[in-house]
Amino acid sequence: MHGLINRALQDFLRDAHGREAWAAIAGAADVDVRGFEAMLTYPDALTEAVLDAASAHLHTPRAMILEDLGTYLVSDPSMEALRRLLRFGGANFMEFLYSLDHLPDRARLAVPDLDLPDLTLTEDGRQSYTLHCRDAWAGFCPILQGILRAMADDYGVLVMLDITGLEGPRTAIRIRLLDMRFARGRDFSLKGAAAP
Repeated sequence: MHGLINRALQDFLRDAHGREAWAAIAGAADVDVRGFEAMLTYPDALTEAVLDAASAHLHTPRAMILEDLGTYLVSDPSMEALRRLLRFGGANFMEFLYSLDHLPDRARLAVPDLDLPDLTLTEDGRQSYTLHCRDAWAGFCPILQGILRAMADDYGVLVMLDITGLEGPRTAIRIRLLDMRFARGRDFSLKGAAAP
């Protein structure tokens, strides 16, 4: 597993649940409490051990931890750069959804050895879509579900999201757009924040 994913999981667990919780989880998973280096690669079993330890320590299902991680990646102020990168996908939530097909290629431009699954969006009917995640690590779709939920909030859109086939090679997220003008979205400018 790429260190960026492990480091994001570590930062989320520490920021959301505290340093003591992270120390207990790291100890149970036999990971140094200093954690992961973002640009290294680690055995998948180590990531799984951290998730198992976090699930046991927090009394929370793994999928929920991963979805919360996805939300954290977009909504936490320390992750503003990722939010901005995702917002470049479109001026509205529909454009953003259609840009997800190109997300793995864009990610590889920044981090060549980051292996994201192939993503394909299909339209199932009016205001209903399926985002197919092929050949994905089982934890990727719950993370992506959290990212989608947070991005919908960012755009001010009300959505319903459901994962199907979580244990198989053809995992998908069903997306139903309930209200495209549910709330005022967060401000976003291509220029970024003004310099002080």
